[in-house]
Amino acid sequence: MSLFHDRIDAGRPLADLLHAAGLGGDEVVVLGLPRGGVPVASEVARVLGVPLDVIIVRKLGAPSEPELAMGALGEDGVRVVNEGIMGSAALSGADIGAIVRREEAELVRRARRYREGRPRLNLQGRLAIIVDDGIATGSTARAACRVARAHGAARVVLAVPVAPKATVLALQDECDDLFSVASPESFSAVGEWYDDFSPTSDAEVVELLRNAQA
Repeated sequence: MSLFHDRIDAGRPLADLLHAAGLGGDEVVVLGLPRGGVPVASEVARVLGVPLDVIIVRKLGAPSEPELAMGALGEDGVRVVNEGIMGSAALSGADIGAIVRREEAELVRRARRYREGRPRLNLQGRLAIIVDDGIATGSTARAACRVARAHGAARVVLAVPVAPKATVLALQDECDDLFSVASPESFSAVGEWYDDFSPTSDAEVVELLRNAQA
């Protein structure tokens, strides 16, 4: 049984949850994870009355197991490395370099496309609320939290409409607070909790960010 009609609908109870927790004010910025997290984040930012931006993260997936994150890349040269997994992947320096260059190129492409030349919002000393449309394994959310800290965020909050209880518990050590509207025991995919989980396009992300700036 679905909980939300679409991503905008999912953003409303999430925003209410964050507002009730007293999250808001000049030092807060909401960061949507492209693509699907941005519609949710736009509604959260609108209700809280705070700036909206994207946090663009590219996982460094192991070639044999792409979902296994050896690390992650963020903007401005931020790199987070999982030394244990990187070591066990048994890749040469050239192999790792090729993966990094490919993901860096995609990260730069997305940043230019989404912000249309605007600089990213400065996170130094601020409270960063990272929003996605849901969490399954948590690898991207984990990477985003680490990238936000590397960008200087004083406090990192992870906020999603839905995430399995086990994943919520596993991510507690990555953020200062974690908010989820629903944390079901039984969970197979994020999309099962939405009536409309159609893909969010690059154009939609651009429009939402443009509207937030206006």
